[in-house]
Amino acid sequence: MNKSELDPSASPEAEFGAFLRGEREARGWRQGDLATMIGCSPTHISHLETGHRRPTAPVARKLDKAFGLDRVFSNKAHAVQSSTLLEGFPAYVAMESKARELRLFTLGIVPSVLQTTDYARAIAVAAAERGSITEDQAAERVRYLERRKAKLHGEPSQVIHVVMDESCVRRPVGGPAVMAAQFDHLLAFARLPHTVLQVAPYRIGEARAFDLPVNIITLADRSLMSYAESAQQGNLERDSDAVQPMLSSYYQLQARSLSQDESVALISQLREELP
Repeated sequence: MNKSELDPSASPEAEFGAFLRGEREARGWRQGDLATMIGCSPTHISHLETGHRRPTAPVARKLDKAFGLDRVFSNKAHAVQSSTLLEGFPAYVAMESKARELRLFTLGIVPSVLQTTDYARAIAVAAAERGSITEDQAAERVRYLERRKAKLHGEPSQVIHVVMDESCVRRPVGGPAVMAAQFDHLLAFARLPHTVLQVAPYRIGEARAFDLPVNIITLADRSLMSYAESAQQGNLERDSDAVQPMLSSYYQLQARSLSQDESVALISQLREELP
């Protein structure tokens, strides 16, 4: 990532990286100089500064010593580790807004970038009530999603393909009013000129291509990246050759899914059936 591409508000990792870069440059140090001081590679420093790698507690302590600071980096590293964002996800989001084509598949809940604020808040609050995250982390999730959506909506030339498992529209979240607004939002999304919205029905069974959420991005140079995650970890794949089979599976999934007109009809029907 170039300097102009680093957004400190994008994630806790990006905030840490921007602070590290600022402190290093204020002292006139090169990345190699700092790497030598703390016993790591210049590439490691670069990944920290661009938010591609999470700072560990030992590295943060070494940075505090190198810069002569009292637990400043350690406290910032703790904030990163306390974040609910999976490793790899902030780096994916940084590339997501640059994509010319974005393909998403989700199951269980509406894709995050298509969630209304109330829908996203209901999911985050429920996680906090279960004790999975804190209330502060729940609020962070919603704020992060709003920033992410704003970046995507600011790129009108981007084509967005979305395939949702039928469970996404069948599962009630937040009550009838929240679901009504969410359905309306999905229907509005489907009417946009640069979007495709499809539902993968239950009846395709084992022919459904993916069992975990998958995001595939095509960049301006036609290179591919993908992001997939489980409950515990996320993985950003930057090798186009490795992503190509996943893209082929996505095409097959689209072919087996309901058409956009059929998907809109299903969502409209579910909207009408709400109490």
